[in-house]
Amino acid sequence: DPYRFGQIAANHALGDLYAMNATPHSALAIATVPQAAEGKVEETLYQLLAGAQAVLRQAGATLVGGHSAEAAELGLGLSVTGFARPERLWRKGGLRPGDRLILTRPLGTGVLFAGQMRRRARARWIEAAVAGMLQPAAPAAAVLRDHGVAACTDVTGFGLFGHAREMAVASAVALTLSIGRLPVLAGVRELLAEGIASTLAPANASATPAAATSAVAHDPLLPILFDPQTAGGLLAGLAADAAEDCLRALRSGACPDAAIIGEVIGSDSQGRVTVLP
Repeated sequence: DPYRFGQIAANHALGDLYAMNATPHSALAIATVPQAAEGKVEETLYQLLAGAQAVLRQAGATLVGGHSAEAAELGLGLSVTGFARPERLWRKGGLRPGDRLILTRPLGTGVLFAGQMRRRARARWIEAAVAGMLQPAAPAAAVLRDHGVAACTDVTGFGLFGHAREMAVASAVALTLSIGRLPVLAGVRELLAEGIASTLAPANASATPAAATSAVAHDPLLPILFDPQTAGGLLAGLAADAAEDCLRALRSGACPDAAIIGEVIGSDSQGRVTVLP
């Protein structure tokens, strides 16, 4: 569905702005459409950009231009621009010992769509994943803003572990992540049990220091740490005394699956991330 494709692509791109506490302003698009009859190409491109524009307009942003071409597969990339006061920007650095880590959205889009490609995913699993990707990150960012974010990023192609480690390195701290606390989409556990994974997952896992996952090396949910996400959630660090209130606000609003998934345990120049049960 090119319209929903456009919506999801726009949400995915805007997540970078919301992860920095920026207000969306404009976007440029690069769209590719498979070769077909002229009328079909035009309609597909129209639906693709209409979906993207619907999300951009809701965010207060304007699609100001771009480029289109024919290609083997449907594709859409957006370069988004936003504005923020420098002193109010959220960055990956800034985590402090004692901070709690909140993830606003469940994991698993990579493995679910890998399962769909192999005809192993149930329709209700895919529809639930799509419904989540169609939700903007703006409401979550607003709640986080109200509770004093120390550092933030969005969880996308490098998977939860990769993006968490970026925060740890940028902040020069050591983190723990708890597998037992991770929210996951319906169907993820079943597909992981069959050995299904995204084609990007092995590269994400190979970039991980071996000591980081030794405590849970045989946990069946371990691969979800390296699953690339499309239109994934925000990962934010907050002071311990604000985290529970923030979590309640997220769960009562647009993020019912939000969870506290880890904490900052101390300073560490190497940015060590330890995975716990």
